[in-house]
Amino acid sequence: MSVVIIGGHERMENRYKEICKRYKHKSKVFTKMRADLGSQIGSPDLMILFTATASHKMVRCAVTECERNHTILERSHSSSASALIHILEAYA
Repeated sequence: MSVVIIGGHERMENRYKEICKRYKHKSKVFTKMRADLGSQIGSPDLMILFTATASHKMVRCAVTECERNHTILERSHSSSASALIHILEAYA
């Protein structure tokens, strides 16, 4: 399964990837808004949106891509490692 994480803390980026790898998921993490974010997202199986740390522009871009690609979107206010684990457990 491929997972894209939008938002979160920069210092946790490697931790997010390690957690996804533990569940045997390929992952991409975007903690900052990029000019080409829409094209970088691709078509993942699951998109996780950490709403507390993502800008409004990032959220709009992510939601648009989810609707276009029919991707499952999970939102979490918390961007902690345990929040990510809880979401991945639901889809394991």
